[in-house]
Amino acid sequence: MKKEEYEVLHTEGSRPVKMWTRGVPVEEAAKKQLRNTATLPFIYKHIAVMPDVHLGKGSTIGSVIPTLGAVIPAAVGVDIGCGMMAAKTTLTANDLPDNLGPLRSAIERAIPHGMSPKTRGHRGRDEGSWHTPPSVVDAAWLQLKDEFDAICLKTPKLKNTNNYRHLGTLGSGNHFIEVCLDEQGAVWFMLHSGSRGVGNAIGMHFIELAKQDMRTHFINLPDQDLAYLAEGTQHYDDYVEAVGWAQRFARNNREVMMQNLIAAVRTVIHKPFQTHVEAVNCHHNYVQKEHHFGKDVLVTRKGAVSARAGELGIIPGSMGAKSFIVRGKGNAESFHSCSHGAGRTMSRTEAKRRFSLDDQIRATQGVECRKDENVIDEIPMAYKDIDAVMLAQRELVDVVHILKQVVCVKG
Repeated sequence: MKKEEYEVLHTEGSRPVKMWTRGVPVEEAAKKQLRNTATLPFIYKHIAVMPDVHLGKGSTIGSVIPTLGAVIPAAVGVDIGCGMMAAKTTLTANDLPDNLGPLRSAIERAIPHGMSPKTRGHRGRDEGSWHTPPSVVDAAWLQLKDEFDAICLKTPKLKNTNNYRHLGTLGSGNHFIEVCLDEQGAVWFMLHSGSRGVGNAIGMHFIELAKQDMRTHFINLPDQDLAYLAEGTQHYDDYVEAVGWAQRFARNNREVMMQNLIAAVRTVIHKPFQTHVEAVNCHHNYVQKEHHFGKDVLVTRKGAVSARAGELGIIPGSMGAKSFIVRGKGNAESFHSCSHGAGRTMSRTEAKRRFSLDDQIRATQGVECRKDENVIDEIPMAYKDIDAVMLAQRELVDVVHILKQVVCVKG
C-alpha cells in the first residue's frame, strides 16, 4: 500500500478518515461531517472518502462507512438504492440520425420523468399516462410485491406510497437518461435513478425512528442526523429488511426503464441492433453486509460504488461531461469502493445564482438536451473536474471505457 494514495484526517478519540482526494478540493464543512461520523463508537477500522466527496445530510456524500452492530439510516439516505445502469449496443455513431431531437423526444415520451403528475402517481397506467407495457412493470413488481406486503404489515403507512406506480420512472434532480458514444464510437444507453417515492418514505420513516431511539436512551450525538439503530432491536431488523427491499426496487426500476429506453430507440432507429453487449447495474446509495479485514460488517456507501477486484462500475460526469465504465482493483483500504460521480462543488441555489442560461447552452454544446433555466443547477461547472476525480482514485479503479453523451434527458 503506497502511503501517498490517500490523506488521513486524525481526530483524538475517533477512527481515522482516509481520503482519496489528492488534487481535488474538499470543503471544510464536509471534513467536519467526516470527523463527526468518525467519533461514533461502532465505526469499524476507518471511514473511506472518495474524491467526489461533498456536504450531505448528517454524513458526507462520497463516503464509505463500515459499522459493527449499528446502522445509520440518514447515511444511507432517502434515495435508497440510487445508482446507475449502462448497456452497450451493437449500434455505432454512424447509425444515429443527424437530428437527435426526435430520439430525445421518443425517450421523454416513453419514460416518465421530472415532477409531472404522471410521475407522482396521480394518473394510473390504465389511463395511458406512459408507454411501459403493463406486462413489463407487472413482471418486475411480482418480484417485489410479497415482501413489500410483509413490510407494510409492520409499517402500514408505507402501503399508501408511490410504489408500483413509480416502478419504471426516472424522477427529478440529478437523475438522467443518456445515449452515449464510447472511445470506439459504440453506442451505449445509460441511466441514473433509485427507489423513488417508496424508498424516500422508507428512509424518512427509519431516520425518524432512529432519532426517537436516541432521545429514548438519552444518547447525545454531534449531529442528530447521525442517529443510529442498534443491532438486536426490532427497529434495526425492520430497517435492514425494508432497506434491502428498497434496493431491489431500485435495481428493478432501472431494468424496467432500460427496457423502455431500448424500445423507444427502436421506434426511431429502425436498423436491427443488440443491447447488453456489456452491461452494468450498480447502486451508489446503499448498505449491505460485506467481509473486510477479517470481519462481517455493514458497509454503507453514501455516494460510492463497490469496486471489488474485477467488478465493473459506472462513474458518470456531469451534464455535458464524459463518464467512465470502470473495473475495480479491490483496494482493501477503500473497502473495495470508488466514487459515484464528479461530486458537486456548490449547491443548486448557488449554481442558479452564479450561472446564466447562456452558460448552460455553451456548457452543453453538442448534446441534445434541455437548455432552459430549470436545469441550470445541473450545469457542469457546478461539479468537480471529473478528470481530477479519476486521477485521485487511480489506485481504486481502472478505466475500461470513456463515454460521451450525445443525448441527455433530465428529470
